[in-house]
Amino acid sequence: MDNSSNFDEVSDPGYQPSPSSLDRNDQSAVETPGYSTMSGDSFMFGRTYSETSAFSDPIDDNSYSSEPSPSHLSVTKSGAQHQAILGRLEMKRQKQVADDKLDDQESARLELELMKERFSKLLLGEDMSGSGKGVCTAVTISNSVTNLYATVFGQSLRLEPLKPEKKLMWKREMDCLLSICDYIVEFIPKSQILRDGTALEVMESRPRSDIYINLPALRKLDAMLMEVLDSFQDAEFCVRRRNGGCQSHVFPSNGLSEESRKHLRHKRDCAYQIHKASMAINSSILAEMEIPDTYIASLPKSGRASLGDTIYRNMYTADKFSPGNLLDCLNLASEHEALELADRVEASMYTWRRKACLSHSKSSWNMVKDLMSDNDRTDKNHILAERAETLLFCLKQRYPELSQTSLDTCKIQYNQDVGQAILESYSRVLEGLAFNIVAWIEDVLCEDKSVRSQEQ
Repeated sequence: MDNSSNFDEVSDPGYQPSPSSLDRNDQSAVETPGYSTMSGDSFMFGRTYSETSAFSDPIDDNSYSSEPSPSHLSVTKSGAQHQAILGRLEMKRQKQVADDKLDDQESARLELELMKERFSKLLLGEDMSGSGKGVCTAVTISNSVTNLYATVFGQSLRLEPLKPEKKLMWKREMDCLLSICDYIVEFIPKSQILRDGTALEVMESRPRSDIYINLPALRKLDAMLMEVLDSFQDAEFCVRRRNGGCQSHVFPSNGLSEESRKHLRHKRDCAYQIHKASMAINSSILAEMEIPDTYIASLPKSGRASLGDTIYRNMYTADKFSPGNLLDCLNLASEHEALELADRVEASMYTWRRKACLSHSKSSWNMVKDLMSDNDRTDKNHILAERAETLLFCLKQRYPELSQTSLDTCKIQYNQDVGQAILESYSRVLEGLAFNIVAWIEDVLCEDKSVRSQEQ
């Protein structure tokens, strides 16, 4: 059958062409008599194909018109512009993705180089000559924790959240240093029941007892300190640095609100408790460290000569020794004087302990604590050593910002136990941060009180 007859078959009176009879390459929404663009098929495909009509093939002879209508031209031009805009946006997005990938690669490269440097210093014992004259691993790790604290918190002198990059550095580097503790283990007995009911005792490894107890506590204190700093995100005051490094606080004209003052007092109390807990852990770790031979050799021959006659008579002749009253009488004027007194009291304490142990067969300095428990409680040297220890404790409580004594510094310098080095340095930096937060909050409350008094 020819094409003309085929055409006649579908040309009945009243017949309206359906969209399927059109060339599929031309899907422009052109209205014709008797054909509505809101029909089901045209509505389904109209939006999709109108955007790509600029790329359609020419309309064939069987279409409704041999030339595109003005509406078709406008749709075609709009689709081309739309495609061009989308193309530019896609290119821009791809360029941004490529730039981000390059930035990530550069950050990863810098981080890898930093880790290499720290690992090399750890192995070399901070001796860059490679001659093997560096310090031991324990001291290197202790220095690493101290230096990291100075890098992250050294410039943070305000009550505000830690910057994200600083917080990330602190967490990443501390996780790396603390991961060493995962491999410091001890073996403990554990009961195991076999299938036949036989009970066996096997040895299982777990973190060493001092690490097992103290490290989770230190991690918790660390997280709490970060929470304290984060709580000052929307504070009513701001801190401004003056020339010379001094700081001033800017408050509302009538001072802080009662809610802000309550919040500050609460965070101060939290930081103070964290400071006490960190200091207690640090003191316990230092107490467990071995006393270096160099310190023992430097002890004075006479505790009385080291302390002076005034303090010695007060400690020895008093029926009930009161360290607080003695410190009140001394009237220490500065932290430097307090630290000097602490060094002398500590040296005298170990001098008297050594003399108290001379009459015993066990003369090893590592056994001093065991020997003191067996000593005669009426021994003069023993009494003086106990009172010197009480005076030293009271002195540290009265001056919580007191620097490390000569013995503490000597212990850290000559310590070779890696686990103790990590716990000591970690607790020490947390203690310092907590103390600073307490001091900063006290400064804010003091200035707020001054502003409110001026308003009244």
